Amino acid sequence: MPSQAAKPAEWIAADEARSRLGVRPQTLYAYVSRGRVQVRADPHDPRRSLYRAADIASLADRKTRSRKVSDVAAGAIAWGEPVLASAITTVAGGRLFYRGRDAVELSQTETLEAVARLLRGGHGAALKRTDRPKPPEGADMRSRAFAALAARAGIDPPARGRNPLALAVEAATLLDVLTDAVAGEVGGGAIANRLALAWGLGPGGPGADLIRQSLVLLADHELNASTFAARVAASTGASLAASGLAGLAALSGPRHGGAAAAVQSLAREAAQTSPRAVIAARLAEDRSIPGFGHPLYSDGDPRAEALLERFDLTPQMARLSSAVTAVTGLPPNVDFALVAMSERLKLPQDAPFALFAVARCAGWIAHAIEQGQTDQLIRPRARYVGVEVA
Repeated sequence: MPSQAAKPAEWIAADEARSRLGVRPQTLYAYVSRGRVQVRADPHDPRRSLYRAADIASLADRKTRSRKVSDVAAGAIAWGEPVLASAITTVAGGRLFYRGRDAVELSQTETLEAVARLLRGGHGAALKRTDRPKPPEGADMRSRAFAALAARAGIDPPARGRNPLALAVEAATLLDVLTDAVAGEVGGGAIANRLALAWGLGPGGPGADLIRQSLVLLADHELNASTFAARVAASTGASLAASGLAGLAALSGPRHGGAAAAVQSLAREAAQTSPRAVIAARLAEDRSIPGFGHPLYSDGDPRAEALLERFDLTPQMARLSSAVTAVTGLPPNVDFALVAMSERLKLPQDAPFALFAVARCAGWIAHAIEQGQTDQLIRPRARYVGVEVA
């Protein structure tokens, strides 16, 4: 009787996966973090990971075959090639740069206000802000942030056609308005100190300085989802507040600024059982492991590294980080670092999102101003795939 051909393996080891793709380990881990390759623990050796062969084959096929122009354009929307020209921020060689300056180096000494001016292309002394009303009432920091920007968006004039200095003053004021909303009161002084004071930390102390550094590191990150949303709004001529509100709306999703909440949930699960048990269960259920790996940083997120070297992790977060990296090979990203910092400083539960929103507002405004200077409407075409029409 002729022998039957061996059935192809459904899951393969890391060495075989890298060989088929012709990539380094870091690139394979990046594919995993993007959700393009499913991974699970080896049932015979929990310390090793196995990768779905079909996903590897699909990636290998995409690397070797040419793609139509429409497919290239569609792929650019999801971690693809750049789709807008910008002089503000870039990721190159595994490092983050704000207008050509290393963001990690800036975070050692600079404030969010200074970096916001840099992102806008401004120089020199800080601008005088306009008077601000009392921040809106709200059950939590997130709701107050939305209410504050929405109130400004409803009354501020369009940005199109306005004097650059007037826009710069408005930009500085908007950062203060959002900070007031998060802090729950109108305040003066550096934004980092105002947030630290609102959260029970002494202004100017080590905790406040960690907050300052995190704000700088989160101020912008190229053309992420919230920044793209802000630029789309700005391209219509909308006010800076409206662009900021569009950015905040996009940030609120669980796959963007809501990632911190997912990390907190993962940490709670790990505390109830064990980190390795939670990781194994998530891999077996084809669920992501938030807070680890990043598509743009195959060798590790430099923002996370800069923050994590400044403080000791709580025992719970240290065990979680070690376990995830041991099983998946993925290093912590800035979402994990932000949650870990908040745990160490005993900040409010929604502090990670609030920090993200205040910091990234600096980038949204800078991109809104830059988009307005192009005087171009962002209006992509849709590739119709519905019912055939005559």
